[in-house]
Amino acid sequence: MAASCVYDVFLSFSGFDTRKTFTGHLLDALDKHGFSTFRDDTKLPRGEEVGPELLKAIEESIVSVIVVSKNYASSKWCLDELVKIMDCKTTLNQIVIPIFYDVEPSNVL
Repeated sequence: MAASCVYDVFLSFSGFDTRKTFTGHLLDALDKHGFSTFRDDTKLPRGEEVGPELLKAIEESIVSVIVVSKNYASSKWCLDELVKIMDCKTTLNQIVIPIFYDVEPSNVL
C-alpha cells in the first residue's frame, strides 16, 4: 500500500458517459459514508496541468474504482489512468474494483 494514503478512493471514469449520472451518485454515496474520494472535477484547480496530479492521486489512494462505460476506452486520459492504476495494483497492492456501466464485460476489448 502507498506509504501515505491521502484518498480512500480514486474514481476513474469517462465524464462524457457518467459524470452526471452513475459516477455522480457514487461519489455522493461515498462522501455520505465518510470516504475521502478523489475526482478530477472536485479536487483539481481549473487551468492546472492535470496529468501529474492525477497520477499522484492514484498513487495516494487505497482503492481505485474504474467505471468502464461505452466511451471509457476512447479517452486517452482514462487509458493513461488505467495504466497507472494497474501499475499501482502490482507495485503498491492497491485494490482495484471495476464497474461495468451500461456495457457488458465481454464487449470490452
